[in-house]
Amino acid sequence: MIDWAHVGIVVGMGLLVTLLGGRVVTAVFRMADSMSDRHTSRPHPDPVRSAPPHPEPADQPPLGAQAAAVTLRGGAWIGVLERLAVFASLLAHYPEGLAIALAVKGLARYPELKAPETGVAERFIIGTFVSVLLACGAAGLTLWLVTLV
Repeated sequence: MIDWAHVGIVVGMGLLVTLLGGRVVTAVFRMADSMSDRHTSRPHPDPVRSAPPHPEPADQPPLGAQAAAVTLRGGAWIGVLERLAVFASLLAHYPEGLAIALAVKGLARYPELKAPETGVAERFIIGTFVSVLLACGAAGLTLWLVTLV
């Protein structure tokens, strides 16, 4: 017999973490960029020289985790699938699935991670950690809630 309360908890938490998790990841990217901007030391103009500092070339994208999204196309969809895979594998008591999902993601993104653009590897690491932590937390909470019902 199907326990619809358990099904509702699992489906509800699965939808919550897979669909709304992207908003949390984006918020963490914004936080990382703002923290990076505060801690980055910009060279101060030399008061002795009157020449203005050289502007950054216009063809270079802005730095930071948000700007690296241009290189890591499809990241939002990959994040949804990643959270779903981690959530489902932990609910199935198959933690090896977490390692498989991360290995597949890392191998698929390897060419972009090797690129010299600043921020790409950082965006990958931050996004992956936040996504996996959300999915693990949701899976743990789901398993706990199911035991209560």
